[in-house]
Amino acid sequence: MTDIRKISISDKNYPKLLRKISDPPKILYFRGEIKPDELCFGIVGTRRNSSYGKQVALEVAKDLVESGLTIVSGLAPGIDTFAHQACVERQKRTIAILGTGLDPKSIYPQSNLDLSKRIIETGGCLISEYPPGTPGSKFSFPRRNRIIAGLSMGILVVEAKEKSGSLITADYAFKEKRKVFAVPGQIYSSNSKGPHKLINKGAKLIEDARDILKELNLPQLSIIGSFAEGKTDEEKIILEVLKEGALYIDKIIEGTKLSASLVSKTLALMEVSGRVKNLGGNIFAVEKI
Repeated sequence: MTDIRKISISDKNYPKLLRKISDPPKILYFRGEIKPDELCFGIVGTRRNSSYGKQVALEVAKDLVESGLTIVSGLAPGIDTFAHQACVERQKRTIAILGTGLDPKSIYPQSNLDLSKRIIETGGCLISEYPPGTPGSKFSFPRRNRIIAGLSMGILVVEAKEKSGSLITADYAFKEKRKVFAVPGQIYSSNSKGPHKLINKGAKLIEDARDILKELNLPQLSIIGSFAEGKTDEEKIILEVLKEGALYIDKIIEGTKLSASLVSKTLALMEVSGRVKNLGGNIFAVEKI
């Protein structure tokens, strides 16, 4: 635990945006590096995401971090995890705000202990207002959400139920006059209720990272690519089926009317070349290039 340090609100290196909120933490514990002037953006969402939510979180986090923003989230399972993963996979900086102490035994969830190490190894930071040895509680996790909002120029909510911790984060952002963004979803999905509620409240509906960068008056780098195009007839057929969203491999076979072996072989080659991404469980989505 010797790598856990702390910083007070009076220190010149205390994050400047966080200092401006109505209730900033007097002390921050951290592992990694704190940068007082960096441009941060928060991405949060449900722990029980769909393949659609995972695809959005990975794509938007990737594009924003490649555009120079530091991605902030809460290390929770689901959308938070994917936002952090998109950054560390590219050796880019991300910040995880915890509702526990930063010592390995206290970090929650324990399933993300390795991810927390990778965040530090790739130049990121773990932050908490709670001293080492502090377990999480029903009070500490909602409280840490104000830090996610406070560090960030804006917050994006990717899938959330109508009553969700992500909406607490968004409410803090609204209160502190930060930009709030939301990803629309299917009207029959409970995970769409939260974002749609926020959109009705004034959050900006977004379809990709360009919408966020434009609203924040930040340059849109060419790194934000377009979706891949097929090189062979088989790839073109598969991409045509996937253009409406991620699909399980059986649905791809059904939609393309290609043989199962040919679809499996083609998907494997497309994944290696970065044209599609396996979201887990043999659910595939088109990858941006």
